[in-house]
Amino acid sequence: MDLEASEWAVRAGMHGVGAVLLTKLLSNEGGSSGLSVNCSAGHTATFVDYRSKEIITVVGAVAFRRAYYYCEQCGEGILPQDVALDLVSTSFSPGVRRLMGRVGGKESFSAGCRHLEELAGIKVQTKAVERVAEGIGAELELLGRRERQRAIAEQNVMPLKSIAKLYVSFDGTGVPVIKRETEGRRGKSATGEAHTREVKLGCVFTQTEVDREGHPVRDEASTTYVGAIETEFGWRIYGKLNGAD
Repeated sequence: MDLEASEWAVRAGMHGVGAVLLTKLLSNEGGSSGLSVNCSAGHTATFVDYRSKEIITVVGAVAFRRAYYYCEQCGEGILPQDVALDLVSTSFSPGVRRLMGRVGGKESFSAGCRHLEELAGIKVQTKAVERVAEGIGAELELLGRRERQRAIAEQNVMPLKSIAKLYVSFDGTGVPVIKRETEGRRGKSATGEAHTREVKLGCVFTQTEVDREGHPVRDEASTTYVGAIETEFGWRIYGKLNGAD
């Protein structure tokens, strides 16, 4: 018996069974919500027909049908089930997008693509991992910015014990980016073309002890790092000091 081959075969089989069950579940949920629904503007959208959709899930490819409505006033189609299942303008399930964002944020997109296939049995294109990872990153950045702005507006300072020494430091360096990220930016090369963007890394920590030689020792439990490519990096550090993010 080849145990490894058997393991992969069993996993593939279980994924196949899971895809069948998930297809039935989605098909049952894809029924019409009635002859009409309200669009985002509050107008009445009428039922037209059913539209097919294929998505990649953590158990494989799944195809199902969902009700399609059309709003004449807005001139737009509506797919309520896509909104309910978080599938608007994407062919990847929420579970797959979570995995793509995780691997895309830790390593190169091509390596993440390979690891998805080897570890989870999910086959996707490298460009898809890049798009999803960047989209999730943009959402997290927007959420973080809102939290920082709220903390600053409310002056919601977290109560802390008295600390003798608090260090706040940050620095910047150039990192390679794709060409479209440097459009309109002047670089230091002879041609004036920019090949990098400045990324800033900040660190906030306390120091309450010294080592045997009397040198200050950073309190590891208090250390917080933050990094971003942005011009208003000082506000990010300020948000960290005030408990945001």
